[in-house]
Amino acid sequence: MRYFFSPRQLAHAPAQELHNGGFTAYAETPSRAATILTAIGGAEEPQDRGEAAIRAVHSDDYLAFLKDAPARWAAAGRPGDAMGYVWPVVGRRALKLDRIDGLIGRYSFDASTPLTAQTWGSAYWSAQSVLAATHAVLDGARAAFALCRPPGHHAGADYLGGYCYLNSAAIAAQAAVDAGRARVAILDVDYHHGNGTQDIFWERGDVFYASVHADPATDYPFYWGHADEVGAGEGLGITLNLPLPQGAGLEPFRRAQGLALAAIARFAPDLLIVSFGADTWEGDPISHFNLTTDDYAMLARDIAVCGWPTVIAMEGGYAVDALGANVVSFLGGF
Repeated sequence: MRYFFSPRQLAHAPAQELHNGGFTAYAETPSRAATILTAIGGAEEPQDRGEAAIRAVHSDDYLAFLKDAPARWAAAGRPGDAMGYVWPVVGRRALKLDRIDGLIGRYSFDASTPLTAQTWGSAYWSAQSVLAATHAVLDGARAAFALCRPPGHHAGADYLGGYCYLNSAAIAAQAAVDAGRARVAILDVDYHHGNGTQDIFWERGDVFYASVHADPATDYPFYWGHADEVGAGEGLGITLNLPLPQGAGLEPFRRAQGLALAAIARFAPDLLIVSFGADTWEGDPISHFNLTTDDYAMLARDIAVCGWPTVIAMEGGYAVDALGANVVSFLGGF
């Protein structure tokens, strides 16, 4: 299996986030990627394929915001990292906003995803890593791994959140469609629901989205990922959400993943993208499932035996000391 990562993905390093009502150290640290990189023995530097594949998923105004927001924050005299504090609850009208406070609320949905001067560059190269893995699979590799950092599945077409700025899985899926793959499936097995991925493909019939995650009645992101969310329009029935209660271990998780794989098999994809989060591990500091390191190899084998060409994009996982072993276990299952 080929692995892709750029050292430029390490530059993004916000100081703090708002979590459970108080400011705390930012959890999505560069050490996460560094630990994984050491465990897998290194990775190939991705080719720079430019912004076209990113723009195929994300709106131009949102991308301009990502690039400009830190400078605008500093120009407004604000200390520290750019972070929102007011959001449009009822609806987002097409208003012309100039003040950075309004803009950051317009393009985000939480206060746990700050922007620094290095955020755009790191997110850009995270996208290049997943594009490199996607093209490796399109060119004939059975599977490839993108060490995406920052992660991606909470980012929508025009919003950031959940430590995510550019949606890696969506960028990979769209690149595969644009390369002629008529049907692409995304299997999201992070602890948290991939709301951004779901939103991007909500009305699409060519990209199937299936997610096994913590019940949003109790866990972030709360407003997406309920079992009755099944898509709309041409995408009706092309979204499958399988929420699990806190404390779930291998048996219920494997059963739910099996349901997702069966649904994907009926969809008959030309390519599979796995949004893999190791925050389902029993010792993760911000999550509440009970998978063990050895469980990841079994879950990965269940996916691999389906035989689809597969791109694996790294998502969450915040127990840094165990993260490398958990990722190696999952990749080893392939």
